[in-house]
Amino acid sequence: MGLNASLSLFSLTILLVFSKVVTADNITLAFEKYSNFSTMSNLFTQTKLTVPISKYQTITVLAVSNDAISSITNRSDVELKNILMTHVILDYYDELKLQGMREKSIMVTTLYQTTGLGEEMNGFLNVTKMEGRVYFGSAVKNSPLNAEYVSTVYHNPYNLSIIEISMPIVAPGLSLAVFPPPPPPVPIVPSPSPMEASMVPAPSPMVNATTAPGPADVASDIVVPKTTPTTDTPEADSPAPAPTADNEKIEAADKAKPSSSACKAGSRFDLILLLAFFASFAGF
Repeated sequence: MGLNASLSLFSLTILLVFSKVVTADNITLAFEKYSNFSTMSNLFTQTKLTVPISKYQTITVLAVSNDAISSITNRSDVELKNILMTHVILDYYDELKLQGMREKSIMVTTLYQTTGLGEEMNGFLNVTKMEGRVYFGSAVKNSPLNAEYVSTVYHNPYNLSIIEISMPIVAPGLSLAVFPPPPPPVPIVPSPSPMEASMVPAPSPMVNATTAPGPADVASDIVVPKTTPTTDTPEADSPAPAPTADNEKIEAADKAKPSSSACKAGSRFDLILLLAFFASFAGF
């Protein structure tokens, strides 16, 4: 019982090692045993598709025999590369899985879809089972389903499978150059709304305390005008005010006052003399 368990474990280990060796990155090694597909194997190497294929651990290659693939070998290198990429399905399919399909159509993704150039579904394939037969064709609308499944050439569940189809699949719009997929867009940070801006806390007074001017700084910035001491100067040095009409009237009145006083004093003196004269006369 222990020997059987050890043998089973050893067989499983060998299977796992083998599944890691024969993967998508050495697809040409899987084609080496089948000379009937040497043209397609050489085209994979010529277009350097083994490099992007090596990034996937599960693929299915739709292989076309040397006789059938001759119809596309005269295409440009760009178009030929794109056509070959549509023959690489990013999933695992073999005879058992295809025969187990119901009578329906499914869409499968190809390597061409990963380039970012796929349009109008030309990066997908339509797989349809009808009357017990399986057909492949482009998923572009009104494309024919005339590539029929023939047999499973190679399979390593669920890692790599090579199945033969009757003819190559040429989807429309595959003459464009292949570029690396564009990087994901950078998310744009929206600007804060007025409501959010009003909720932003004001800076702490302690932060600006070092920059605010103190009383000493304010006092040092104010220029105090110096007052010069006034000196007592004689009034004669200061210019006399210009005479006005009112001043002239006042001066005339002042000058008239002494004259009238003198007249009154003279009249009183005459009266005194007159009284003295009458007094002296009465004494005699």
